[in-house]
Amino acid sequence: MKNSGEIRWGILGCGDVCEVKSGPAFSKVPNSSLVAVMRRDEEKVRDFAKRHNVPKYYTNAQSLIDDPDINAIYIATPPAFHEEYAIECIRKQKPVYIEKPVTLTSQSCERILEATRKYNVKASIAHYRREMPMFKKIRQTVESGVIGNPSLVVANTLQAPSSKIGTPQYWRIDPKVSGGGLFFDLAPHQLDIFLWLFGAPKDVRGYSVNQTKLYDAPDLTNVEGLFGEVYVHALWAFNVGHEAQGERCEIIGNKGKIEFSFFSPTEIVITTVNGTERISIPPPVNIQEPMIDAVVRYFRNEGSNPCSLEEALVTMKVMESPSKA
Repeated sequence: MKNSGEIRWGILGCGDVCEVKSGPAFSKVPNSSLVAVMRRDEEKVRDFAKRHNVPKYYTNAQSLIDDPDINAIYIATPPAFHEEYAIECIRKQKPVYIEKPVTLTSQSCERILEATRKYNVKASIAHYRREMPMFKKIRQTVESGVIGNPSLVVANTLQAPSSKIGTPQYWRIDPKVSGGGLFFDLAPHQLDIFLWLFGAPKDVRGYSVNQTKLYDAPDLTNVEGLFGEVYVHALWAFNVGHEAQGERCEIIGNKGKIEFSFFSPTEIVITTVNGTERISIPPPVNIQEPMIDAVVRYFRNEGSNPCSLEEALVTMKVMESPSKA
């Protein structure tokens, strides 16, 4: 933005993620308000606006983008629409906060990045775990040297096939809409934290396979490589039995390890020669509130970008690295 006034938000795609995770936070953080929301279904968007005390609603994206009362836009549609909407917002000189994955492909992300440079408009990406107290504590612990020099990360995400498979609204398993199935939905959060903690990845490789053939996207993906100097081995399997479900990450150093979950609000467990410490840090009620606060400060020229398009592009390229088996 070219000034430091109030950030007056519009939301493109006020679906489930906006109900609690993000939507209410736009009116909670300082110098920010939610002015309008958009969804194609008029009954649903009217209901959302009424329940969340939003003054305006639209069923047409262009109408929201053109609203003169709005000076920043949160793009929370399925990823297939991110590039088109982001570039149009940027062309209209309205900074954007874009849900993850930032878009369908790295080439698409590069086009958005090119638009921000051409029109000199800000963009930030909703890799919101960076601003959550729990992950800030994990970073602080890594940097403190408590576990020594980190050398290895092992992360496993195991889920049973969803009961929503086959329903029209379950777009996350359609690569044309989501980019790459459930891997593209969840992995951005994890891969971005590895980038944030350890640095740019190199020598990344992996594979993806569709074992169950329940839908078109891969249901198992493996990624391995060096993030900075730390070897990361991560597995996402969305085809296990209910009894095998689980999600865990371990950061291992030469003096101990840190264990935690990305998606379940559990403890951080720190194990060293001195014993085991358990730290419980509950997530915010509106889980994106700390990130939205940081984005507002960035848009108001009061802070740095909490997650840039350049960083999201790195994550996208890692997600594209697995070969299809």
